[in-house]
Amino acid sequence: MAVSGFSSSGDRPDPDALLRAAAQEGRGRLKIFLGAAPGVGKTFEMLSEGAARRRDGVDTVVAVVETHGRAETEALTRGQEIVPRRAVPYEGRTLHEMDLDAVLARAPRLALVDELAHTNAPGSRHPKRYQDVEELLAAGIDVYSTINIQHVESLNDVVASFTRVRVRETVPDRILEMAEIEVVDIPPDELIERLKAGKVYLPQEATRALGHFFSKSNLSALRELALRRAAQAVDAQILDHVRGLGVGGTWAGGERIVVAVSEQPGADGLVRAAKRVADALRAPWTAIFIETPRTQHFGDAEHARVAATMTLATQLGGAVATVPAANVVAGIQAYLTDARATQLVVGKSNRSRWFEWRHGSVVDRLVRETPGVTVHVLPNEAQPLPAARRRPVGREGWGSPVGYAISLAAVAAVTALATALFHILELGNVALLYLLPVMAAASLYNLRTGLFAGVASSLAYNFFFLPPTGTLTVSDPENIVSIFVLLGVAIATSQLTARVRSQADLAAASARTNAALAGFLHQLSATNDPAEAARLICQDVGRLFDAQVVLLAAGPGGGLAVQAATRPDYRLDTMDMAAATWALDTGTSAGRGSGTLTASDWLFQPLRAGTRTLAVLGIAAEGAGDPVRADRLPLLAGLIDQASLVLERLRLESEMRDVEAVRTRDRLRAALLSSVSHDLRTPLTAVIAAADELGHGDTPQLAATIKAEAARLNRFVANLLDMARVEAGALKLAVEPVDLSDAVAGAAHDARRSLEGHAVRLDVPPDLPLVRADPQLLHHCLLNLLDNAGRYGDPGTEIVVEGRHHYGEMRLSVLDQGPGLPPGREGEVFETFRRFEGSDRAIGGTGLGLAIVKAFAEAMGMAVTAANRPDGEGAAFTLTFPAALIVREPAQEKLT
Repeated sequence: MAVSGFSSSGDRPDPDALLRAAAQEGRGRLKIFLGAAPGVGKTFEMLSEGAARRRDGVDTVVAVVETHGRAETEALTRGQEIVPRRAVPYEGRTLHEMDLDAVLARAPRLALVDELAHTNAPGSRHPKRYQDVEELLAAGIDVYSTINIQHVESLNDVVASFTRVRVRETVPDRILEMAEIEVVDIPPDELIERLKAGKVYLPQEATRALGHFFSKSNLSALRELALRRAAQAVDAQILDHVRGLGVGGTWAGGERIVVAVSEQPGADGLVRAAKRVADALRAPWTAIFIETPRTQHFGDAEHARVAATMTLATQLGGAVATVPAANVVAGIQAYLTDARATQLVVGKSNRSRWFEWRHGSVVDRLVRETPGVTVHVLPNEAQPLPAARRRPVGREGWGSPVGYAISLAAVAAVTALATALFHILELGNVALLYLLPVMAAASLYNLRTGLFAGVASSLAYNFFFLPPTGTLTVSDPENIVSIFVLLGVAIATSQLTARVRSQADLAAASARTNAALAGFLHQLSATNDPAEAARLICQDVGRLFDAQVVLLAAGPGGGLAVQAATRPDYRLDTMDMAAATWALDTGTSAGRGSGTLTASDWLFQPLRAGTRTLAVLGIAAEGAGDPVRADRLPLLAGLIDQASLVLERLRLESEMRDVEAVRTRDRLRAALLSSVSHDLRTPLTAVIAAADELGHGDTPQLAATIKAEAARLNRFVANLLDMARVEAGALKLAVEPVDLSDAVAGAAHDARRSLEGHAVRLDVPPDLPLVRADPQLLHHCLLNLLDNAGRYGDPGTEIVVEGRHHYGEMRLSVLDQGPGLPPGREGEVFETFRRFEGSDRAIGGTGLGLAIVKAFAEAMGMAVTAANRPDGEGAAFTLTFPAALIVREPAQEKLT
């Protein structure tokens, strides 16, 4: 059961709202065009607005659009840049999906993505299109998308109940909550006419649809759902906005319902009534329990009833909260203000008239003092408890017999003292002495004990000191006034003392909670060892709640592993592990006292940091009963929050140590590469110049050898320098359209010495489209690939450079005829300083050439892969240019 603490923030900005706003910085914005049914014009509206943004100068692309053959929709795609789809073979046919990588590489300001609920083809990076959209948003790209109301996860069952059609493709509600929503709406009669005209489905499909899903009653209901869901989204966004600004007021764009529950029997009926009201209004609702000083003296039965009521609220889909306050009315009003609630559900009290008179009617005060909130007062239909069970225990009952006895003894002691001093005291001062036992009784016990002491003091004063003494008769009328004044002062003193006592109890409880949290955090902050932190968490939580505690986290094998426990003889059976796994996977509580897997003896609470669940804390009572009482759940929530922060800090510190080690290693390697390469390049230049001079003498063959080997060494040094540039992040691109046939011919010419002894065939059609690339970096990539093929291909074999336009992307392959690559390890050839023995990398070298090819290719937005040739006669290295890097001819753009 998830019960949260509460503190009124007045008109200050809400920190959670500010954090949510900060989390959106750098992310793209999502706008959803929401419709009640197919055919209302969502795609048309999305394309129209996208075209308008493009005319305004916003870089806009159509990532994917489904026109369904509608001429007016297809007309809107003309003139817009469309990212070619990715072809996916599936069960003998080809499916075309949105090319997520191409859109990310293109990096537009706005992407139009149709049909948000679409399921991607098997083998795609994400199973659902809305997950593709989340990746685009994380990359800072704004997205426009479309969805029908029946695809919203929370409304799936509702739609199926009246349409008799269950939609399998759904989108989580959180996607709509983070989006701006525009409702695309037309009246049902107009949509039916569009259907009959064949503008939605083919004629034979339209006839069948009119008799089922597209009936007027269904369309009207779907239309209402769409409008209500959009209103809820807008209301939630308004509430989050005003909380972030710290603006007061209700701001009721939609209804928000709160039900106040108590420990009294019948509170579960209030929760069910609030659920019915919320369902009728399609509004969110929350069940709250006000924790006052009186609740500190509840027995087990009262705590059990509160816990059961709050658990029922979570099972019915409501939120729950425990609110500490001096009194019930103040707590309810503070929560209503913070939650901007519009309706309140309370029960009519079954308490005595005396209680209502003494405390004031809660319902009357809420109605009078809570403007702007509709108050629903429901009768409490529960049967009153039997007298033996209705009599509370402790200070809030009629009082302990010991308290009455001590109060009576105090009155007797004051009487004896007054009798001893009566000859020196006036009668009025004697009356003042009797205030002492009244104040003591009210302070030490409760109000009723104080009133008893007041009545006893009045009777003793009358009997022993007012003439005629020894009787309760009063002869002087002035003495009657003295008796009533004494009784009134006793009552007033008891009231004030009891109120101060209650406030002191509440302050003491709050201080104990704060001290527990402070001490808990202080101990955890002093450790940097995750194992020690886990032990301290279990130890402190077990001590504060007098319970068994165990901390579990994901182990190396993927299952849950116990990190620490308060007792070595803890026991977790299959049901307990299932509840713990559920808490870890879903980030919600599970086990006893929650709404999930309640058969477990343990209550498992997730320790979360942001969207990540770090560990799971399990709590089990030493005996029978719930692990944690309802009034102590806020303390547990605070401890869990603190523990989560400490575990996240330790995790980040560990990651930072690893990152710093990597950075240090990279700095040393880059410095070494740069130093060695520069120290070698100067003498190499001198060697090459000397070889040129020798070439004019009598030893041309020796000069040629010196020059060739020096050039080879110079190329190795260049590779070292290039790798240092890549790892230092100093690589700068100068992208321009490049003709691949010219680029390949130039690289083959410069690599002719490496290709000696091989026949070279350049199979690159001259009519291939131009590509966007850095000519110098592309030249380096081709040189290294050709050098690799020349050195590792078998002597006398042919080396082929092949260029192809394949499914909207360009592929440039270098094929050799050699021993090939070890199966399953083809990708390792691109690792720095990696060389395979007895393979395509058998000949000596630095192992940098292919690593540089990969680094340069990725810097230009390309991909490079290595594989063995299908005929088994060597290796194939392929540079892939995605569609975003292909320069289209004007005629080609018109066709797309």
